[in-house]
This record gives sequence, C-alpha cells and structure tokens, in this order.
Amino acid sequence: MKMQNVGCFAIRKKLTRRQEYILLFLSFALPLLLWCLVSYVPFLYHPLIRVTDAGDSFLCAPGDLIERSAFEEENRELASGGGKVMRGERANPAYLPAPHQVARSLVTAFLTPPRRDGEAWFHESIGHSIRIVFLGFLISSLFGVPLGILCGTFPFFERLIEPFIEFFRYFPAPVFATLCVAILGINDAPKIAIIFIGTFFQQLPMVANTTRSADGALIEAAQTLGASRRRILMKVIIPSVLPRLYKDMRILLGWAWTYLIVAEVVGTSSGISWFINQQAKYRDFSNVYAAIIIICCIGLFCDMFLAWFGRQIFPWESKHKGIFYRAAEEIFGPRDQVFSIVLSKEERRKRDEQHSA
Repeated sequence: MKMQNVGCFAIRKKLTRRQEYILLFLSFALPLLLWCLVSYVPFLYHPLIRVTDAGDSFLCAPGDLIERSAFEEENRELASGGGKVMRGERANPAYLPAPHQVARSLVTAFLTPPRRDGEAWFHESIGHSIRIVFLGFLISSLFGVPLGILCGTFPFFERLIEPFIEFFRYFPAPVFATLCVAILGINDAPKIAIIFIGTFFQQLPMVANTTRSADGALIEAAQTLGASRRRILMKVIIPSVLPRLYKDMRILLGWAWTYLIVAEVVGTSSGISWFINQQAKYRDFSNVYAAIIIICCIGLFCDMFLAWFGRQIFPWESKHKGIFYRAAEEIFGPRDQVFSIVLSKEERRKRDEQHSA
C-alpha cells in the first residue's frame, strides 16, 4: 500500500515544484522533438523527392516535388533511352514545413507587406480576429451568465428556458451561416453571431449547473435569518459559486476561439482565417503554421492571464492573498462575518427585534 503512493505516478499525490517544471517543459519539448525528427531525419518519413537536377527529363524542373515511385520510374525510362537521369533529395510534402522555416515565418509574416493592394497586414488580421472573438463572447456572456444564474436558482426559469436551450444547443453553429448573412449582412455582424451561437447555448446550461452547486446549508441559514430572495441570490449564491463561474468563463472563451475559423469565412473573408486561406493558395505553408501558432499563443496567453487574475480576486481558492484582495482590505478593512453581509440594516433591525421579543 505504501509503495503505491511513492514516485511520480502516485494517485492524487501533489508533485514537487521541480517535477511540475520538468513535466511542463516535456509537454512542449516532446511534440517539438517529434516534429524535428520527422522534418530532419530522411528515413523516418520524407515520402517525396525534391528534384535538384532534372537531367534530360521534360516532366520535371529543379525544385519540383514528386513521388519517389514516379521519380524512379522516370529515371528508368531516361536510363533505358541513354539520357541523363534526374537527381534529387528526399523531402516532405509542402504542407509539412520544418520547424526552422515556421520559426522564420513567425518573424517575416509580420514584416512582409501584403501581396495585393488593399489586403490586410498580418498583425491587422490578428487584431480583427481578436475583436470578433471577444465581441461574440462578450455578447454571449451578457445574456448567458444572468440567464444561467436564474435557471440554476429558480425552478421557474429552469423549466421555462432550459428545455429549449437543451434542444437548440445540438445544432452546429455553422448551419446558421447563410441565415446570419441574410439577416445581418456580409461584414462582421454574422461572424460575431456565429461566435455567439456557438457559445451561448453551451454557456447557459454550464452556468446553470454551476449555480446549482451552491451550498444549500448557506441558503437555508440565510433564509432562517430572514434574508430576502434578492439578498440570498446576490450575497450568498453568486459569491459562493463565483470562482467556479469564473473557471467556466475561461473554458468557454477557449470554446469561442474554436469557432473563429468557421465564423470568419462567413460573408466577406477577413481576419486570421483569410490570411491562412490566402497563404494556403500561395502554397506558403510555413506562414499557415505560423498563423496557427499565433492563434494558440494568443489563446494560451489569455488563459494564463485569466488564471493569474483569478488567483488575485479569489485568494481563498489558491490559499494566498492576491494583490487585489490586499488592496481591498486596506481600503475597506477586514472582511466581516459571513452573514453580516447577507442582511441589510433594516433586515438586521427586524431580526434583532424578533429575538428581543
């Protein structure tokens, strides 16, 4: 039994800080190592031949990528006819660039001007995509969070709203693309609508379920003390589930990013999706990978920032006081007893009168 709790593979045993950093490094290093092996070790993959000398062949030119079987067959025909055979080196397909090519594109994509007049720069495309995602998610949250809290608190709203939401959320958001364009036009509005549809109908049930997890003992205690429904909702239920709601928002923001590519091809092509499609047409796949990595980095940075911000505003979750919590204590003083903020002054006065009677 003791041996099962020893080492890195112990069940639910907290890792040391050193182990966490090592595993964090390996989580990125191992996929990068695999990519490097596939890119730089010819016998592992490299299914094509890049022609370096076309010889007497009329079918190929230097720089062409052809299948190895076609390369060998063409050389046999050239050799049988007494011609000069082709020469080449093993290579990967154009859609699988090497890491150093993608790393170079991460810099040149920002510095290279658009190929055509009127096209957006790479950084402009990124900024447009960020605006689309956050506007769609913001509008979704303005409706989804309050309605979800109401559904999780009051059975009346649960039975009135959630059955239709449960029915509607199984529709894929892209099926509404044509309808969104017909109603909202061809610019950014239908793109924002796709992000909204993709997140709102998942957000509401998630928020409702999180709200239902509020501690029933706290609610009963507040009711016993005479707190009103509004006071219980605002001072007991929402504060008790707020850290979990915050985590739900982090997850759902990542969900909103997954709809970006679909949303941006609705109506006029724009944003990072337009850039990816254009670079794929030019067969510059290193720029395609660079754009994908930029999207991942933006999403990861947002999530890391939100995780840090969550530790500051919910210090009891991470067991240390964040800078915002310390600042609030300096301004407002230490936090009072739990139920001293539940009741208004008038309600506390009535309660004291009842107890004295």
